[in-house]
Amino acid sequence: MPHDFNKFASEANKFIKDYTVDLNLGADTDKAYRILTAILHAFREMISVQESIQMISQFPMFLKAVYVNRWDAKINKTKPKTTEQFIELVRGKCGNTAEIDFPDDDISEMYLSVTFIALRKYISFGELEDLKSNLPKDLKWMVGGTLMF
Repeated sequence: MPHDFNKFASEANKFIKDYTVDLNLGADTDKAYRILTAILHAFREMISVQESIQMISQFPMFLKAVYVNRWDAKINKTKPKTTEQFIELVRGKCGNTAEIDFPDDDISEMYLSVTFIALRKYISFGELEDLKSNLPKDLKWMVGGTLMF
């Protein structure tokens, strides 16, 4: 059993290091983790519990853990209709670090793009299409679904 935990930790560390580089944050893995967490927690508020479960069933263990941490599935769903509204939802998940982690809309959009590109490595094309079909028109770009990685 400890071997499995070491494997999960190794995969998580590799993911977060690569993700940090992709976000152009140097070696600031703490900030990258906060960004990932805020985006995933905001996204789970937009989609149904069923869609969440279908999506995270494809995630490696460490991403599942990030996604479900402090999850209250009974919370009312938020339905941002624009990228700007979604960014505000994400910032709301950051607490005191919102202005540091998501300083402006351009950087925030880049973080969203990088995050969903990273997640597409784990999500099937069919699930991407399901997610995309449940998002408002102005947010469909986030999950893509037309490219396979």
